[in-house]
Amino acid sequence: MTHTRLAATLTLTVTTATLLLTTTFHGATAAYAEDSPSVPPGTEATASAPVEVDPNDPDLKIPEGATLAEPKVLDIKQVVEDQSGEERREDTNADVKFALQAEVLFGKDSARLSSAAQARILAIAEEIKTQNATKIRVFGFTDDLGSSAHGDALSRRRANAVHDVLDSELNDPNVTFEVRGYGEQYPIADNSSESGRKKNRRVEVSFPRGAS
Repeated sequence: MTHTRLAATLTLTVTTATLLLTTTFHGATAAYAEDSPSVPPGTEATASAPVEVDPNDPDLKIPEGATLAEPKVLDIKQVVEDQSGEERREDTNADVKFALQAEVLFGKDSARLSSAAQARILAIAEEIKTQNATKIRVFGFTDDLGSSAHGDALSRRRANAVHDVLDSELNDPNVTFEVRGYGEQYPIADNSSESGRKKNRRVEVSFPRGAS
């Protein structure tokens, strides 16, 4: 019997939010991520040196009588953010999520949509149609300035405003929405700086990915 030796290089990177596992077999690389609350781009931990694996190590052999677990496809996450940081898209095997900075959609301390906001929301509506999604989540968030009660109310009003545009554009009785305002909860950046607070002031629209 001929045995083919596979050389495997394993790199493990751990952040507070994302576990990234990259395995290389004969030059082909696949990235797998188990999703938890996302971290801002550029804050990922530096990767450690590759770990050498000895294919002849007896500890790598399966004990007699043991069986392998059922194969599992881990979620693959792709994040795309425009250069200005105004819009962010996250794609996984299961979901699509858009995050729009509040300044792009609203005036300061306002829940009234700007004229420029309409085009961005309508583009999201087109993606919802493409994915044939019928369950839409619209969540609003603020920074930690001001009172918590004010942030909760403002984030909910902003989520409602985005929901109203999506609902009108989709015009589909089969589509259901979950609309919430989380205020200062679940920040994705540091609230100690204005650049961080700007990221945290956002509205997220997410929905299941359609079958490919």
